[in-house]
Amino acid sequence: MSKHRFVYQDDDEMEKAFNWRQFRRLFAYMKPYRKQLLPVIIVMTVLGTLTKLAIPFLISLTIDRALLGKSGRLLVIYAIVMLAMYTVQWVATGYRMRYTNVIGQQVIHDLRFHLFRHIQQLSFRFFDKRPAGSILVRVTNDVNALQDLFTNGVVNLMIDCVQLVGIVAILLFLNAKLALAIMITVPLMFVVSHSLQRRIRIAWQEVRTRQSRINAHLNESIQGIRVTQAFVQEQNNMRYFADMNASNKTRWDKAQTLNVSFGPIIEMTAAVGTFILFWYGSHLVATGAVTIGLLVAFANYIGNFWEPINRLGAMYAQLLVAMASSERIFEFLDERPHVEEKPDAINLPPIRGDIRFERVGFEYEAGRKALTEVSLEAKPGQSIAFVGHTGSGKSTIVNLLCRFYDATSGRVTIDGHDVRDVKLHSLRSQIGIVMQDTFIFSGTILDNIRYGRLDATRDEAIAAAKAVRAHDFIAKLPYGYDTEVEERGSMLSMGQRQLLSFARTMLADPRVLILDEATASIDTETESRIQEALKTLLAGRSSFIVAHRLSTIRTADMIVVLDHGVVKERGTHRELLAAQGIYAGLVHAQSRFYAS
Repeated sequence: MSKHRFVYQDDDEMEKAFNWRQFRRLFAYMKPYRKQLLPVIIVMTVLGTLTKLAIPFLISLTIDRALLGKSGRLLVIYAIVMLAMYTVQWVATGYRMRYTNVIGQQVIHDLRFHLFRHIQQLSFRFFDKRPAGSILVRVTNDVNALQDLFTNGVVNLMIDCVQLVGIVAILLFLNAKLALAIMITVPLMFVVSHSLQRRIRIAWQEVRTRQSRINAHLNESIQGIRVTQAFVQEQNNMRYFADMNASNKTRWDKAQTLNVSFGPIIEMTAAVGTFILFWYGSHLVATGAVTIGLLVAFANYIGNFWEPINRLGAMYAQLLVAMASSERIFEFLDERPHVEEKPDAINLPPIRGDIRFERVGFEYEAGRKALTEVSLEAKPGQSIAFVGHTGSGKSTIVNLLCRFYDATSGRVTIDGHDVRDVKLHSLRSQIGIVMQDTFIFSGTILDNIRYGRLDATRDEAIAAAKAVRAHDFIAKLPYGYDTEVEERGSMLSMGQRQLLSFARTMLADPRVLILDEATASIDTETESRIQEALKTLLAGRSSFIVAHRLSTIRTADMIVVLDHGVVKERGTHRELLAAQGIYAGLVHAQSRFYAS
């Protein structure tokens, strides 16, 4: 197994500078709540900060006037005032934290929903390039990484900045010389810490990248566990996961080590500042320039000064973690659908079924042609079958009809309307698709059938199941239509899942029907039973059938033979057999295969 197996384009290491535009964009999600947030935050922040800044000064007055002045009355007054201030500070802080947590969670809720809604609207090309696990980690882990930032980080940043400004102003007011002497170490601290910023940011980007790869591998391992065990690859898979896990731990340890390096830098700076305070401060006390109470106040203010700086250092590290995640989130949000509605798109009227492919060409990637100059026409009620070797372009044609992709050249029209000129919902809601790999959602059997039309009644869903001969096996399940099925319907056989898909499509009652290898996983006996039901379903509808099993398309109005994206033959079953071309060769080959 290649060590590069799970390196995806969207997981490349990023070494971009801190993006302030993205920072502002991230916090735009708080904008709808500013009227709720700002008044409360401002009032609570002001109350909490003013009381916190006033207490050290009050302590200095208590020492100089009450204790040294031996005034019991002043001591009681100052004690009562300090108790009141501590109470106000406690209430303001508690209310602010509770309120900001509620708003922060709402912002995370909005961001996660916005990301999920955007992903739902992206085209198939987006999902072709990315594994499900890589997408999953953006909606879960990366959004969760922003939680602390929105719930506490932003408000604490405001409070710490206000507190720092207030402390500096008070210190300069009390004694400018002593204040400047203490803060002489601050510029040095910022120079040292600035050199760590880029390294920390890149370290957390690497952590997010490796977590994404772990999730992608984990998702693929779970989905492919049967193949893994069938080929006895458990040990190899575990070794590969262990390597990825170890790489993630190494990157995490590196990022965390850089993160905690802020603390020692600030502590060392604080220690130097404290030494200067008592060395120079004791000299000022001795000369009578400052009082003992003022020196104590300075000591308290200095303690309060380094505390927010320490928090700001941790906050910056937290911000770098959040920005690493936000870069990955916005990468998805900036992804535009390859298939988009035009501003003037119209609703497609009820489809009659006149469908045309006019010189259609398509490339999944530049230079990799999937279809070349394909032209064909289906009249209302006609059934068109596509045959050819794997990779010949059969499924690509029906994908273009549903506009899961846009033609590179030419155009596809329905009743004269170019599919690129109509709204996607009005187009796809009138087309029913039964695929070979039927997806069964977690829920009941009834829920899965009603996925074709959510407002359908129970009786309508049962009638659809009966029409496609699915009712018999459903009735034998423990709870019938109310039987719970797990993700992807693992408790059902492949044929049973296909029958549910037929029932789902029957209930949707589409104007155009697409069967993409729809009977490939159904046994011959079951297939013969649903052929009669399909006649009812196909009646009056244009239908497109992609099939490898040629016995299922003998009655098609037209059979189109594709080879490397080019139409080689077209006609009825009889006409193509008589022509003794590619189709006749495929029929004879299958006849010999089943005969043997």
